[in-house]
Amino acid sequence: MFELILKITLAHLLGDFVFQTNKMVADIDAKKLKSKYLYLHALIHLLLLLIVTGFEKQYFFPAILLAFSHLVIDIITKIILRNKVNAINNLLLDQIAHGIAIALFINYFYTYKIDFDFIFSSENYLLFISLVSITYVSAIVMKKIMAIFNYPFPNNGIKEAGKYIGMLERLFIFIFIVTSFWEGVGFLLAAKSIFRFGDLKENKEIKLTEYILIGTLISFGLAILIAELYLKLKSII
Repeated sequence: MFELILKITLAHLLGDFVFQTNKMVADIDAKKLKSKYLYLHALIHLLLLLIVTGFEKQYFFPAILLAFSHLVIDIITKIILRNKVNAINNLLLDQIAHGIAIALFINYFYTYKIDFDFIFSSENYLLFISLVSITYVSAIVMKKIMAIFNYPFPNNGIKEAGKYIGMLERLFIFIFIVTSFWEGVGFLLAAKSIFRFGDLKENKEIKLTEYILIGTLISFGLAILIAELYLKLKSII
């Protein structure tokens, strides 16, 4: 089963991200259903599916159905929904739909066995709580703490960029700590210092530098605290 999953996934990734050129995407966007590349793309997927499955007869008809489903999904996402949702949501919707189609293809040959005891285990609940805490909860806590300083932070950058940068850096720190890669935390702090504080030093914005430094240290501290609590509680349960 796992081998088949790998083969079909490889075929999908090659078809969607390697053998689909910018010229093909542009032609589909311009000519819609009249684009020859729309159908060529589906045929490429079919050929890749047949290759990775060794042209075995048992996979031939299901592969045709999977390639056809790929065509239908692409028509929906690349043509019908093209200008109705933003690019990233369109990509996510497209890949989720393809993932479901691939899952149904695999299920035709191997019946899935869902282990609900594992899915709803205490360890997974703890992990989910930690991830929510390290992203959204910490972002709100940070906002409340930094409001104490009453500093008018410049708002000439990307909207809420700081919030999402903080979420990403805390996620990286969490991953580094739970995988015992503490060097990564130091590297992340050093990288942020180079990019952020170098510009601030040149502009001689002492108050802004201090404000960002305090925020950075609090953010790192929260991430380390949550990661350590996660590891401690995980060892108990």
